Amino acid sequence: MTTETPQTLPDGRPIPLLTGDERAMLESWLDFHRATLELKCRGLDDTQVRAAAAGSSSLTLLGLVQHLAEVERNWFQRVVAGLDVPPVFGEENETGYGLDPERGIDEALGAWRREIARGREVCAGRSLEEVGRVADGPMAGVEVSLRWVFVHLIEEYARHNGHVDILRECIDGVTGA
Repeated sequence: MTTETPQTLPDGRPIPLLTGDERAMLESWLDFHRATLELKCRGLDDTQVRAAAAGSSSLTLLGLVQHLAEVERNWFQRVVAGLDVPPVFGEENETGYGLDPERGIDEALGAWRREIARGREVCAGRSLEEVGRVADGPMAGVEVSLRWVFVHLIEEYARHNGHVDILRECIDGVTGA
């Protein structure tokens, strides 16, 4: 098996592996989507990341960063590791979308990065076939493999990065990536 040396795009995001083993490829795609979220928040102030894209939507960049911190915690710590950990931003904000006037983008990105690091620790040494159990929600009790969790998180980030593209374009006209 050959794995490529990670390359980066001009904006600094890692290019996902084009060849290599499955685990490295899944991790590289997840890292690419994580980097895309961070790139889209770069250069914006706390007021801008609180702006919603449409009048009928309350979705914001800050809310998405917080939500994805919660997603990272849920799938890697709660499901894969079976840990009983509280929501990242408090019991009253278990989805992460709620905005606290005291929490800005730097704090939210810091929490998100810590959840990514903790997720990497949880996954280190586990096989893609290892299973965890969903604790609650519509899939409560269902066993899922680490492979499934990686694929699900890639999908979750890809979907939300589409939202992020729209939000960023509405804020300052920046498109692409």
